[in-house]
Amino acid sequence: MAAADFKMARVLFYVQHLLGIGHQMRAAAITRAMTTIGLDVTYVTGGFTDTALDLGGVKIVQLPPVRAQDATFKTMLDEFGHPIDAAWEDRRRDALLRAYSVTAPDVLLIEGYPFARRRFRFELLPLLQAAQESGVPVAVSVRDILAAKSNPARVQEVVDIVQKNCAAVLVHGDPSLITLDKTFTAAAKIADKIRYTGYVSSPSISSARNAPTRNGIVVSVGGGAVGGALLRCALAARPLTRLRDAPWRLITGPNLPKSDQHALARSGGVTIEQFNPDFRKILSHCALSISQAGYNTVMDVLATSAPSILVPFAQDGETEQTVRAKLLARHPGFQFISEAELTPALLAATVDAVVDAPPPPKNTLNRNGAAETAKILLGLTALKH
Repeated sequence: MAAADFKMARVLFYVQHLLGIGHQMRAAAITRAMTTIGLDVTYVTGGFTDTALDLGGVKIVQLPPVRAQDATFKTMLDEFGHPIDAAWEDRRRDALLRAYSVTAPDVLLIEGYPFARRRFRFELLPLLQAAQESGVPVAVSVRDILAAKSNPARVQEVVDIVQKNCAAVLVHGDPSLITLDKTFTAAAKIADKIRYTGYVSSPSISSARNAPTRNGIVVSVGGGAVGGALLRCALAARPLTRLRDAPWRLITGPNLPKSDQHALARSGGVTIEQFNPDFRKILSHCALSISQAGYNTVMDVLATSAPSILVPFAQDGETEQTVRAKLLARHPGFQFISEAELTPALLAATVDAVVDAPPPPKNTLNRNGAAETAKILLGLTALKH
Protein backbone atom coordinates (compact mmCIF):
# COMPACT_ATOMS: atom_id res chain seq x y z
CA MET A 1 0.00 0.00 0.00
CA ALA A 2 1.41 3.39 -0.99
CA ALA A 3 2.08 6.13 1.54
CA ALA A 4 -0.73 8.21 0.05
CA ASP A 5 -3.14 5.36 0.71
CA PHE A 6 -2.02 5.15 4.34
CA LYS A 7 -3.08 8.74 4.91
CA MET A 8 -6.62 7.91 3.87
CA ALA A 9 -6.83 4.60 5.74
CA ARG A 10 -9.98 4.31 7.83
CA VAL A 11 -10.17 3.00 11.39
CA LEU A 12 -13.34 2.10 13.26
CA PHE A 13 -12.63 2.28 17.01
CA TYR A 14 -15.20 0.67 19.35
CA VAL A 15 -15.13 1.86 22.96
CA GLN A 16 -17.55 0.84 25.72
CA HIS A 17 -16.99 2.36 29.16
CA LEU A 18 -19.31 1.33 31.97
CA LEU A 19 -18.36 3.00 35.24
CA GLY A 20 -15.17 5.04 35.38
CA ILE A 21 -13.55 7.35 32.85
CA GLY A 22 -10.18 5.62 32.48
CA HIS A 23 -11.09 3.74 29.32
CA GLN A 24 -12.31 6.94 27.70
CA MET A 25 -9.19 8.92 28.54
CA ARG A 26 -6.88 6.23 27.19
CA ALA A 27 -9.02 5.75 24.06
CA ALA A 28 -9.07 9.51 23.45
CA ALA A 29 -5.27 9.71 23.57
CA ILE A 30 -5.01 6.84 21.08
CA THR A 31 -7.60 8.47 18.83
CA ARG A 32 -5.69 11.75 18.78
CA ALA A 33 -2.48 9.89 17.94
CA MET A 34 -4.19 8.13 15.04
CA THR A 35 -5.39 11.39 13.56
CA THR A 36 -1.91 12.88 13.96
CA ILE A 37 -0.47 10.36 11.50
CA GLY A 38 -3.32 10.80 9.04
CA LEU A 39 -5.69 7.95 9.86
CA ASP A 40 -9.39 8.62 9.25
CA VAL A 41 -11.00 7.57 12.54
CA THR A 42 -14.62 6.82 13.37
CA TYR A 43 -15.03 6.60 17.15
CA VAL A 44 -17.99 4.42 18.13
CA THR A 45 -18.99 4.88 21.75
CA GLY A 46 -21.47 2.82 23.70
CA GLY A 47 -21.18 4.81 26.91
CA PHE A 48 -22.72 8.07 28.00
CA THR A 49 -21.40 11.12 26.17
CA ASP A 50 -18.56 13.02 27.82
CA THR A 51 -18.52 16.45 26.20
CA ALA A 52 -15.14 17.27 27.77
CA LEU A 53 -13.40 14.43 25.95
CA ASP A 54 -10.88 15.62 23.34
CA LEU A 55 -11.09 13.24 20.39
CA GLY A 56 -9.27 15.46 17.95
CA GLY A 57 -12.29 16.23 15.80
CA VAL A 58 -12.95 12.69 14.57
CA LYS A 59 -16.30 11.32 13.50
CA ILE A 60 -18.29 10.08 16.50
CA VAL A 61 -21.05 7.48 16.39
CA GLN A 62 -23.11 7.35 19.57
CA LEU A 63 -24.76 3.98 20.14
CA PRO A 64 -27.70 3.71 22.55
CA PRO A 65 -25.77 4.37 25.77
CA VAL A 66 -25.42 2.02 28.70
CA ARG A 67 -23.69 2.07 32.07
CA ALA A 68 -23.13 -0.33 34.94
CA GLN A 69 -25.42 0.12 37.92
CA ASP A 70 -22.49 -0.36 40.31
CA ALA A 71 -19.02 -1.83 40.65
CA THR A 72 -20.30 -5.40 40.46
CA PHE A 73 -21.10 -4.86 36.75
CA LYS A 74 -24.00 -7.28 37.07
CA THR A 75 -26.77 -4.92 35.98
CA MET A 76 -26.60 -2.69 32.89
CA LEU A 77 -28.81 0.38 32.68
CA ASP A 78 -29.93 2.30 29.60
CA GLU A 79 -30.23 6.09 29.28
CA PHE A 80 -33.51 6.00 31.23
CA GLY A 81 -32.07 4.01 34.11
CA HIS A 82 -33.84 0.80 33.05
CA PRO A 83 -32.12 -2.60 32.81
CA ILE A 84 -31.31 -3.43 29.21
CA ASP A 85 -33.25 -6.25 27.50
CA ALA A 86 -33.18 -8.28 24.28
CA ALA A 87 -34.95 -5.57 22.26
CA TRP A 88 -32.38 -3.02 23.40
CA GLU A 89 -29.59 -5.40 22.43
CA ASP A 90 -31.09 -5.80 18.95
CA ARG A 91 -31.15 -2.02 18.45
CA ARG A 92 -27.57 -1.69 19.62
CA ARG A 93 -26.29 -4.49 17.41
CA ASP A 94 -28.05 -3.09 14.36
CA ALA A 95 -26.70 0.42 15.03
CA LEU A 96 -23.15 -0.90 15.43
CA LEU A 97 -23.28 -2.95 12.24
CA ARG A 98 -24.65 0.06 10.35
CA ALA A 99 -21.73 2.13 11.60
CA TYR A 100 -19.34 -0.56 10.42
CA SER A 101 -20.96 -0.72 6.99
CA VAL A 102 -20.97 3.06 6.53
CA THR A 103 -17.38 3.45 7.69
CA ALA A 104 -16.04 0.54 5.60
CA PRO A 105 -12.87 0.51 7.70
CA ASP A 106 -9.43 -0.70 6.70
CA VAL A 107 -8.81 -1.82 10.30
CA LEU A 108 -11.10 -2.43 13.26
CA LEU A 109 -9.90 -1.55 16.77
CA ILE A 110 -11.90 -2.90 19.71
CA GLU A 111 -11.27 -1.74 23.25
CA GLY A 112 -11.21 -4.66 25.67
CA TYR A 113 -13.05 -7.53 24.00
CA PRO A 114 -12.65 -10.50 24.21
CA PHE A 115 -10.56 -10.00 27.38
CA ALA A 116 -13.29 -7.78 28.83
CA ARG A 117 -16.82 -6.59 27.95
CA ARG A 118 -18.08 -10.15 27.52
CA ARG A 119 -21.57 -8.86 28.35
CA PHE A 120 -21.50 -7.19 24.92
CA ARG A 121 -20.73 -10.26 22.85
CA PHE A 122 -24.29 -9.99 21.48
CA GLU A 123 -22.98 -7.18 19.26
CA LEU A 124 -19.24 -7.80 19.21
CA LEU A 125 -19.35 -11.33 17.82
CA PRO A 126 -21.45 -10.11 14.83
CA LEU A 127 -19.00 -7.21 14.45
CA LEU A 128 -16.06 -9.60 14.36
CA GLN A 129 -17.92 -11.73 11.84
CA ALA A 130 -18.50 -8.69 9.64
CA ALA A 131 -14.80 -7.84 9.77
CA GLN A 132 -13.84 -11.39 8.87
CA GLU A 133 -16.23 -11.46 5.92
CA SER A 134 -14.90 -8.16 4.58
CA GLY A 135 -11.25 -9.05 5.10
CA VAL A 136 -10.62 -6.31 7.64
CA PRO A 137 -7.85 -6.91 10.22
CA VAL A 138 -8.87 -6.61 13.88
CA ALA A 139 -6.80 -5.30 16.77
CA VAL A 140 -7.71 -5.47 20.45
CA SER A 141 -6.72 -2.66 22.81
CA VAL A 142 -6.07 -3.74 26.42
CA ARG A 143 -4.40 -2.16 29.44
CA ASP A 144 -1.30 -3.57 31.11
CA ILE A 145 -3.15 -5.56 33.79
CA LEU A 146 -6.29 -7.60 33.14
CA ALA A 147 -9.01 -8.66 35.54
CA ALA A 148 -8.26 -12.12 36.88
CA LYS A 149 -10.18 -15.00 35.30
CA SER A 150 -10.49 -18.20 37.31
CA ASN A 151 -12.74 -20.08 34.86
CA PRO A 152 -10.60 -22.14 32.41
CA ALA A 153 -13.47 -22.23 29.91
CA ARG A 154 -13.63 -18.44 29.90
CA VAL A 155 -9.87 -18.21 29.34
CA GLN A 156 -10.07 -20.65 26.45
CA GLU A 157 -12.96 -18.67 24.95
CA VAL A 158 -10.71 -15.59 24.85
CA VAL A 159 -7.90 -17.57 23.22
CA ASP A 160 -10.24 -19.01 20.59
CA ILE A 161 -11.61 -15.60 19.62
CA VAL A 162 -8.17 -14.02 19.43
CA GLN A 163 -6.74 -16.85 17.36
CA LYS A 164 -9.68 -16.84 14.95
CA ASN A 165 -10.45 -13.14 14.61
CA CYS A 166 -7.58 -10.90 15.71
CA ALA A 167 -4.42 -9.78 13.96
CA ALA A 168 -2.96 -8.12 17.06
CA VAL A 169 -3.45 -7.69 20.79
CA LEU A 170 -2.14 -4.26 21.71
CA VAL A 171 -1.04 -4.26 25.35
CA HIS A 172 -0.72 -0.70 26.63
CA GLY A 173 2.10 -1.35 29.04
CA ASP A 174 5.84 -1.84 29.38
CA PRO A 175 7.03 -5.45 29.79
CA SER A 176 9.83 -4.23 32.04
CA LEU A 177 7.14 -3.61 34.69
CA ILE A 178 4.67 -6.41 33.95
CA THR A 179 3.93 -8.80 31.09
CA LEU A 180 0.51 -10.01 30.01
CA ASP A 181 1.07 -13.58 31.21
CA LYS A 182 1.08 -12.35 34.82
CA THR A 183 -2.67 -11.60 34.62
CA PHE A 184 -3.73 -13.73 31.64
CA THR A 185 -2.61 -17.29 32.15
CA ALA A 186 -2.95 -18.37 28.50
CA ALA A 187 -0.85 -15.56 27.06
CA ALA A 188 1.62 -18.07 25.59
CA LYS A 189 -1.14 -19.39 23.30
CA ILE A 190 -1.52 -15.98 21.66
CA ALA A 191 2.09 -14.84 21.95
CA ASP A 192 2.34 -14.25 18.19
CA LYS A 193 -0.45 -11.65 18.44
CA ILE A 194 0.82 -9.66 21.44
CA ARG A 195 2.38 -6.25 20.83
CA TYR A 196 3.51 -4.08 23.74
CA THR A 197 2.91 -0.45 22.89
CA GLY A 198 4.23 1.21 26.02
CA TYR A 199 1.94 3.08 28.39
CA VAL A 200 -0.58 5.49 26.91
CA SER A 201 0.36 8.81 28.47
CA SER A 202 0.96 12.41 27.52
CA PRO A 203 4.59 13.60 27.59
CA SER A 204 6.22 14.28 30.95
CA ILE A 205 6.29 17.81 32.23
CA SER A 206 9.02 19.40 34.30
CA SER A 207 8.94 18.52 37.97
CA ALA A 208 9.16 21.13 40.69
CA ARG A 209 9.98 18.64 43.43
CA ASN A 210 12.75 20.77 44.91
CA ALA A 211 11.25 24.17 44.10
CA PRO A 212 9.77 26.37 46.85
CA THR A 213 6.38 26.19 45.13
CA ARG A 214 6.13 22.40 45.49
CA ASN A 215 3.76 22.01 48.42
CA GLY A 216 0.32 20.81 49.33
CA ILE A 217 -1.55 17.53 49.01
CA VAL A 218 -3.64 16.41 46.03
CA VAL A 219 -6.23 13.68 46.65
CA SER A 220 -7.82 12.29 43.49
CA VAL A 221 -10.10 9.35 42.72
CA GLY A 222 -10.31 9.15 38.93
CA GLY A 223 -13.91 9.21 37.77
CA GLY A 224 -15.05 9.12 41.39
CA ALA A 225 -17.67 6.39 41.20
CA VAL A 226 -15.85 4.31 43.83
CA GLY A 227 -13.73 7.02 45.47
CA GLY A 228 -15.87 8.22 48.35
CA ALA A 229 -14.15 6.17 51.06
CA LEU A 230 -10.68 7.41 50.15
CA LEU A 231 -11.81 11.05 50.06
CA ARG A 232 -13.46 10.75 53.48
CA CYS A 233 -10.39 9.06 54.94
CA ALA A 234 -8.10 11.77 53.57
CA LEU A 235 -10.20 14.47 55.22
CA ALA A 236 -10.05 12.60 58.53
CA ALA A 237 -6.29 12.08 58.19
CA ARG A 238 -5.49 15.72 57.38
CA PRO A 239 -5.51 17.11 60.96
CA LEU A 240 -3.27 14.20 62.07
CA THR A 241 -0.45 15.07 59.64
CA ARG A 242 2.34 17.62 59.85
CA LEU A 243 0.93 19.07 56.63
CA ARG A 244 -2.44 19.89 58.19
CA ASP A 245 -1.91 23.58 57.43
CA ALA A 246 -0.69 23.08 53.87
CA PRO A 247 -3.14 23.40 50.94
CA TRP A 248 -5.21 20.25 50.44
CA ARG A 249 -7.03 19.80 47.14
CA LEU A 250 -9.61 17.03 46.61
CA ILE A 251 -10.50 16.19 42.99
CA THR A 252 -13.62 14.05 43.12
CA GLY A 253 -14.26 13.10 39.49
CA PRO A 254 -17.62 13.51 37.74
CA ASN A 255 -19.14 10.26 38.99
CA LEU A 256 -18.81 10.66 42.76
CA PRO A 257 -22.16 9.64 44.33
CA LYS A 258 -24.33 12.57 45.41
CA SER A 259 -24.27 11.47 49.05
CA ASP A 260 -20.47 11.82 49.07
CA GLN A 261 -20.66 15.14 47.22
CA HIS A 262 -22.97 16.55 49.88
CA ALA A 263 -20.76 15.29 52.73
CA LEU A 264 -17.62 16.80 51.20
CA ALA A 265 -19.34 20.12 50.57
CA ARG A 266 -19.60 20.58 54.34
CA SER A 267 -15.83 20.25 54.78
CA GLY A 268 -13.78 23.35 55.52
CA GLY A 269 -10.18 24.29 54.87
CA VAL A 270 -9.77 22.28 51.67
CA THR A 271 -10.31 22.93 47.97
CA ILE A 272 -12.85 20.55 46.42
CA GLU A 273 -13.20 20.25 42.65
CA GLN A 274 -15.00 17.80 40.41
CA PHE A 275 -12.47 18.17 37.60
CA ASN A 276 -9.42 20.28 36.86
CA PRO A 277 -8.02 20.53 33.31
CA ASP A 278 -4.60 21.44 34.79
CA PHE A 279 -4.41 18.23 36.84
CA ARG A 280 -0.87 17.45 35.69
CA LYS A 281 0.34 20.95 36.44
CA ILE A 282 -1.15 20.66 39.92
CA LEU A 283 0.60 17.30 40.44
CA SER A 284 3.91 18.73 39.25
CA HIS A 285 3.82 21.30 42.06
CA CYS A 286 2.40 19.21 44.90
CA ALA A 287 4.33 17.72 47.78
CA LEU A 288 2.30 14.52 47.60
CA SER A 289 -0.39 12.75 45.58
CA ILE A 290 -2.88 10.46 47.31
CA SER A 291 -4.95 8.41 44.88
CA GLN A 292 -6.27 5.07 43.83
CA ALA A 293 -4.14 3.14 41.34
CA GLY A 294 -6.08 3.47 38.12
CA TYR A 295 -4.12 3.40 34.87
CA ASN A 296 -4.49 7.06 33.91
CA THR A 297 -3.88 8.50 37.37
CA VAL A 298 -0.69 6.48 37.71
CA MET A 299 0.46 7.75 34.30
CA ASP A 300 -0.09 11.32 35.46
CA VAL A 301 1.88 10.68 38.64
CA LEU A 302 4.75 9.15 36.67
CA ALA A 303 4.77 12.02 34.19
CA THR A 304 5.13 14.60 36.96
CA SER A 305 7.41 12.66 39.35
CA ALA A 306 5.00 13.40 42.18
CA PRO A 307 5.63 11.44 45.40
CA SER A 308 2.61 9.18 45.73
CA ILE A 309 0.51 7.11 48.12
CA LEU A 310 -1.56 4.54 46.24
CA VAL A 311 -4.73 3.11 47.80
CA PRO A 312 -6.05 0.78 45.08
CA PHE A 313 -9.74 0.09 44.61
CA ALA A 314 -10.26 -3.56 45.55
CA GLN A 315 -13.96 -4.13 46.13
CA ASP A 316 -16.11 -6.77 44.41
CA GLY A 317 -13.11 -8.92 43.52
CA GLU A 318 -11.23 -6.20 41.61
CA THR A 319 -7.50 -6.98 41.44
CA GLU A 320 -6.12 -4.74 38.67
CA GLN A 321 -5.30 -1.69 40.78
CA THR A 322 -3.83 -3.74 43.61
CA VAL A 323 -1.44 -5.52 41.24
CA ARG A 324 -0.35 -2.19 39.74
CA ALA A 325 0.08 -0.49 43.13
CA LYS A 326 2.21 -3.32 44.54
CA LEU A 327 4.46 -3.27 41.48
CA LEU A 328 4.97 0.48 41.68
CA ALA A 329 5.58 0.35 45.43
CA ARG A 330 8.87 -1.39 44.63
CA HIS A 331 10.01 1.85 42.99
CA PRO A 332 11.16 4.99 44.84
CA GLY A 333 8.46 7.59 45.32
CA PHE A 334 5.51 5.21 45.76
CA GLN A 335 3.86 3.90 48.91
CA PHE A 336 1.07 1.30 48.98
CA ILE A 337 -1.82 1.05 51.44
CA SER A 338 -4.45 -1.62 50.91
CA GLU A 339 -8.07 -0.52 50.97
CA ALA A 340 -8.79 -3.07 53.72
CA GLU A 341 -6.10 -1.60 56.00
CA LEU A 342 -6.80 2.07 55.31
CA THR A 343 -7.44 4.21 58.38
CA PRO A 344 -6.95 7.94 58.98
CA ALA A 345 -4.09 7.20 61.39
CA LEU A 346 -2.24 4.96 58.93
CA LEU A 347 -2.76 7.39 56.07
CA ALA A 348 -1.52 10.31 58.18
CA ALA A 349 1.60 8.42 59.24
CA THR A 350 2.31 7.48 55.62
CA VAL A 351 1.87 11.09 54.50
CA ASP A 352 4.50 12.23 57.01
CA ALA A 353 6.87 9.45 55.96
CA VAL A 354 6.59 10.19 52.24
CA VAL A 355 7.17 13.92 52.49
CA ASP A 356 10.36 13.24 54.46
CA ALA A 357 11.70 10.83 51.82
CA PRO A 358 14.20 11.81 49.09
CA PRO A 359 12.64 12.95 45.80
CA PRO A 360 11.84 10.08 43.41
CA PRO A 361 14.06 9.72 40.34
CA LYS A 362 12.64 10.16 36.87
CA ASN A 363 10.86 6.97 35.87
CA THR A 364 12.09 5.23 32.72
CA LEU A 365 8.95 3.27 31.79
CA ASN A 366 7.95 3.56 28.13
CA ARG A 367 5.02 5.99 27.98
CA ASN A 368 4.84 6.42 24.20
CA GLY A 369 1.91 4.02 23.89
CA ALA A 370 -0.54 6.22 21.97
CA ALA A 371 1.89 6.99 19.15
CA GLU A 372 3.09 3.38 18.97
CA THR A 373 -0.50 2.12 18.84
CA ALA A 374 -1.26 4.46 15.94
CA LYS A 375 1.87 3.26 14.14
CA ILE A 376 0.91 -0.40 14.56
CA LEU A 377 -2.62 0.24 13.30
CA LEU A 378 -1.24 2.06 10.29
CA GLY A 379 0.77 -1.04 9.46
CA LEU A 380 -2.24 -3.32 9.95
CA THR A 381 -4.18 -1.48 7.24
CA ALA A 382 -1.89 -3.18 4.73
CA LEU A 383 -3.37 -6.56 5.76
CA LYS A 384 -6.85 -5.75 4.45
CA HIS A 385 -7.77 -8.07 1.63
